[in-house]
Amino acid sequence: MAETATVNSTAAGGSRQVHRGARRIKAILLSDRIDTAGLEHEGVISTAPLTYRFGADGLVTLFRYGVAVIMGMSAQEEAEILRSLQSRLVRPVAVVEEETLLIEIAPDKEDQILPGGPMVLRNATPDRLIVIADALSKSVVLARDEREVASVFDLVEPLARDLAESGRVTTTRRAILQHIGNALLVRQRVSGRVAVTEKPDVVWDRQDLERLYARLQDEYELKERAETLSRKLSVIAETAEMLTDIIDTRRSLRLEIAIVILIAIELAVLGYQGLH
Repeated sequence: MAETATVNSTAAGGSRQVHRGARRIKAILLSDRIDTAGLEHEGVISTAPLTYRFGADGLVTLFRYGVAVIMGMSAQEEAEILRSLQSRLVRPVAVVEEETLLIEIAPDKEDQILPGGPMVLRNATPDRLIVIADALSKSVVLARDEREVASVFDLVEPLARDLAESGRVTTTRRAILQHIGNALLVRQRVSGRVAVTEKPDVVWDRQDLERLYARLQDEYELKERAETLSRKLSVIAETAEMLTDIIDTRRSLRLEIAIVILIAIELAVLGYQGLH
């Protein structure tokens, strides 16, 4: 379920714009989870996702599934934010994923994403920036999941090839179960905590925000990438299950052969004793 957005319009200054001119928005995947419980900060304008002002005109949005979105800040301010979050990161990622978007405020133009250029916004109110942050955060999580699924595919493919060429499985059951576990973790992130295919709650009953989110969703192909991941995960799960079944069957056959041999030995011993 997507996080429920509650924007403090008083703190946000109503429809007051947060940014003017060209600004950079960066989504950074830091960990499996960011512990936002008890995080007190001045200038909070949204509680879910937690969004607060920083510096002159900067904005920070934290998503509990491990993404921080930093808007309109200098490199020094970004570094300061990241340092302040270190103690709240649960299982930090080994490879940090980033997604960056430039926005340009143009009150006389419609919202649009220019090919190879910045995103043009009529205005940059906090709720609109939260919508952008939501899309970027999902894109950066998908990038990590796509990379992990590709690595699992690279491991599973040789196993399937060995089975096709030699008729044997050359790996252990434990290794296959690890592949299944990795696939399940990715599936749980995509359909569970991150809820990639769900709209942020802030867009409900706001047609302007829904149109904005639809543009971002199309630009970053969120639905298509989630569906592709789901199909790949299904293939991995089915392949791993089949290989596990083959290994289990082979073990059962070996056990049956061992039992037959033991019975034969016991009968031979009894026969020998009977003769003497």
